[in-house]
Amino acid sequence: MQKLTLQQKLQQKLSPLQIQVIKLLEVPAMELEQRIKKELEENPALEEGKTEEILEAEKDEKVENTDDDFSLDEYLSEDDIPNYKLHTNNYSKDDKKTDIPFSAGISFLDALNNQLREVALTEEDKNLAKYIIGNIDEDGYLRRDIMSMADDLAFISNINVSDEKLEEILLMIQQFEPAGIGARDLQECLLLQIKRRDRENASVQLAETILEKYFNEFTKKHYAKIMSRAGVTEEEMKPALDEILKLNPKPGSSFGSSDSKNVPYIIPDFILDEIDGELILSLNSKNVPDLRLSNTYSNMLSGLAESKKSKISKEQKDAATFVKQKLDAAKWFIEAIKQRHNTLLTTMQAIVDFQHEYFMSGDETDLRPMHLKDIAKTTGYDISTISRVSNSKHIQTSFGIFSVKYFFSDGMQTESGEEVSTKEIKTILAEAVEMEDKRKPLTDDKLVDLLSKKGYMIARRTIAKYREQLNIPVARLRKEML
Repeated sequence: MQKLTLQQKLQQKLSPLQIQVIKLLEVPAMELEQRIKKELEENPALEEGKTEEILEAEKDEKVENTDDDFSLDEYLSEDDIPNYKLHTNNYSKDDKKTDIPFSAGISFLDALNNQLREVALTEEDKNLAKYIIGNIDEDGYLRRDIMSMADDLAFISNINVSDEKLEEILLMIQQFEPAGIGARDLQECLLLQIKRRDRENASVQLAETILEKYFNEFTKKHYAKIMSRAGVTEEEMKPALDEILKLNPKPGSSFGSSDSKNVPYIIPDFILDEIDGELILSLNSKNVPDLRLSNTYSNMLSGLAESKKSKISKEQKDAATFVKQKLDAAKWFIEAIKQRHNTLLTTMQAIVDFQHEYFMSGDETDLRPMHLKDIAKTTGYDISTISRVSNSKHIQTSFGIFSVKYFFSDGMQTESGEEVSTKEIKTILAEAVEMEDKRKPLTDDKLVDLLSKKGYMIARRTIAKYREQLNIPVARLRKEML
């Protein structure tokens, strides 16, 4: 006899609108216009243009403000000119930004995607490859692990793919130019490059052995240990090290030379203006077109709905289903764009408020320790939402364009109990190293003492960690013969 059991299972299902919003939150300003164009091409129920309500409202406003006998210029004195027009950077948040840095040349990601087009892959594999390429940072590294990407694809795009499949596609991308692209750490990056050298060359062979077996010793410049363990002489060791030093630790930087044709352009997602001592934040959405539902498709659905009162054919029923699907998809997309705008502005405003002192001064030491959870608590959004908003987004300020992620950092307390950002400590650390006597560089212990005298009680291992993050070598490697 078969036994029946009752089981309760809690499952979270995302609506099509929620999925659209999640996807669009990750899209930076420079890609949003293309994403909208793609949607306009694929969905005939979506049109570019303002809705009838907006057009009617604008028409009424124009009528109210029109007076042929009145010229504003005749009555406007210099004192009446809006304050922002008297600034050197004289534009308001409503003006179109035409001075944002850009390049007409090919960008780093474009170069990778161009190479991808030359590879014979199924459409499914090509989409997976595009996803991996999209996760490669400006230095050329893939900072995310395969398992996390597989989880994201399943959650966001409902694509189930094995870790092995993603690994296989990544290995294919790692054969692209420049050599070393798509590596997950420095060791893999250098190995990818050395393996493309003349492997019949003895020095190249030894260089590969060093990177593969003695990488830790190599990074610490413990060359005597390497020679002893590898059984090689100093004469053999030197040309092998020369081969390694020819490699590029940041292959993506080959697209960031002084030649502007190779510099990937950055279009900021946010514009922050200071007007009369007040910070005004706006979304840089000047190239984002207004969207509306197609009247043709709306009328078509209404007509099909009316015909239901009489007997309809299978073709008419199929047509009604198709039209409704397209209209629903268009509605979801329009609403998702609106929600994206609101979420981005709310999140960035919370960041600006949190780091108000820094945005007023531009001084890095004014940055407060800030975590994703701090902004999540202020906005009421989930931490994952804050992370998506921060990722790949930039803000234009009066003192430069910055990645939004730049403003997040850990913190610590000074001797007086004041909480300071780790960025402030790193700035002081870098300045101390820059000013040191290069004949007797400061050891980590001496740096601990120096910062302690300034009120920063930091452990030696923390100093070492910050120093490594700043790419500052240990004292013995900073020593110079003057």
